[in-house]
Amino acid sequence: MSPIEDLVAAYRILAEHEVIDAYGHVSVRSPRDPNRYFLAGHRAPELVIEDDIIQYDLDSNPQDARGRESVRERFIHGEIYKTRPEVTAVVHSHSQSVVPFSITTVQMRAIFHMAAFIGDGLPNFEIRDAQKGTDLLVKTPYLGQALAKTLGGKPAALMRGHGAVIVGENLPRAVGRSIYLEMSARMQAQAMLIAGPGGRITGLDEAEVKASVPVQDYNRAWPLWRAKALARLKSKRA
Repeated sequence: MSPIEDLVAAYRILAEHEVIDAYGHVSVRSPRDPNRYFLAGHRAPELVIEDDIIQYDLDSNPQDARGRESVRERFIHGEIYKTRPEVTAVVHSHSQSVVPFSITTVQMRAIFHMAAFIGDGLPNFEIRDAQKGTDLLVKTPYLGQALAKTLGGKPAALMRGHGAVIVGENLPRAVGRSIYLEMSARMQAQAMLIAGPGGRITGLDEAEVKASVPVQDYNRAWPLWRAKALARLKSKRA
C-alpha cells in the first residue's frame, strides 16, 4: 500500500462521510523524508486521484507542481508538521456539526468512547487574534503558525466560523478522529436538546479518556473505509 493511494482514499472517505466538502483537504507526511508532505492540488476531495497529489516542503512550497494549482490553505499543514514531529497526517474540515461549537461558548466534550480524544475540550482558533479583517482562510505562513500555536499538543482544534483541524500519528487515526469529531458534535448537540436547560450530560471522566485514547487507532474501520473508497474509484474508471 502506497502513501499516495492511502491519501487518495482518505480524501474520498472524508467526503463520503461529509466531513470535508469541496474545499476540505488532508495531507500525509512523506515516509521517506519527514521534511516533505503530500497534499492534493486545487480539486474537490471526492474527485481526487493520484495525479492530483503534490509534494511540498515544510514551508509549503510545491516540489513537483507541474502546472497544478496548490490549495491556498496548505500552510495549515506545513506549519503543523514543523511544530509536531510526531504528527504524520493533518485534516482540515468544514465539518457542519463542529462549526456551531466554534462560535459559541459551549465546549465540546468527550461524550462517547469513539471520540475520547476530545477530552475536556478542544482549543478554538480565533483568527482575529492573529490578523483582523481576513476572509478566515489560513493562507499565509504567519496564520499557519498562529493556528499551530493554538493547536499546541492537542489532537484537534476548532477554527471560529470556519471548521476544524485534526491531526494524527498516522493517517487512519487522523481520518478516524475527523469522522468521530463530526459525529460527536452532532450527538452532543442532540444530547443538549434532550437534556434541556436544567438537564445534565454525562461525559467521559479523565480516567476513561486516559484509558481510551492510546488504543484508538480506528484500525478496524480504516481497512473497510479504504476498501470501499478505492472500489468506488475503480468502478468509475471501469
